[in-house]
Amino acid sequence: MLSTPGSCSSCPLRSSWVGIYLAALLANGLIITTIACDHLLHTPMYFFLFNLSLLDVGSISTTVPTSMANSLTNTTTISYSGCTAQVFLIAFLFGGEFSLLTVMAYDRYVAICRPLHYGTLLSSRACVQMAAGAWGSSFLNALLHTASTFSIPLCQGNAVGHFFCEIPHILKLSCSHSYLQEVGVVVITTCLILGCFMFIVLSYLQIFRAVLRIPSEQGRHKAFSMCLPHLAVVSLFVSTGMCAYLKPPSLSSPSLDLVVAVLYAVVPPTVNPLIYSLRNKELKDALRKMRVTILQLKEL
Repeated sequence: MLSTPGSCSSCPLRSSWVGIYLAALLANGLIITTIACDHLLHTPMYFFLFNLSLLDVGSISTTVPTSMANSLTNTTTISYSGCTAQVFLIAFLFGGEFSLLTVMAYDRYVAICRPLHYGTLLSSRACVQMAAGAWGSSFLNALLHTASTFSIPLCQGNAVGHFFCEIPHILKLSCSHSYLQEVGVVVITTCLILGCFMFIVLSYLQIFRAVLRIPSEQGRHKAFSMCLPHLAVVSLFVSTGMCAYLKPPSLSSPSLDLVVAVLYAVVPPTVNPLIYSLRNKELKDALRKMRVTILQLKEL
């Protein structure tokens, strides 16, 4: 058994924890259902958004329910197998989200910089292959990380010091000489993350150049509006991840680590649906149609 002392009862958001979780499930569930049911949204952009919402539901459901259960039962332990599963799912789902955000950057690049080739470059088959690549590569990366992490003997006790199991906190329990095998995996993953990040940056540099060449102000505004939701989601994901993994060790403390963990594990899955729906007329119209349909069914 491993100890995870950061339960919901000690979380700064404890009074609204359940509400935030249900709001995230509802918002992402609405997007998933709306895109699946409305044939007008069966386009590459909404196909990738559908996958992103699935990943958001999975990521918040991996951490929050366990912590809520610990709070309700007043326990702070998790089984070894449960911790292993949590580490794998977190690596898989968060890695999948960043991979998918990279694919979505390519979608925006083609839509703005090569609009005449959009149907060819982002055909149904190509979209499925790219989404499968994002899910598959993240699965293999998570499997490699989990196998490498849990092959290391834990000789520094069993207190994870976090409200869910995560690789950096598991490695703190290992012997100082035995975690070197994980370093190679970390280096490979870091290279992949930097590669995805550079691809997103270069895509947006090309997009901004193309937008600035559009002669009409209305055309430029429309093009920027197409990119802003994705850019906001990427910025939120990257900034919260940097706060969690790149903060100086001197700033580390149990309470601060807990707040940062809540920030990157809970905020993006909850806020992403709002970012994508606030200024998206097509999605709003589809949600209204679905609401009218549900009301009509209730009256029958």
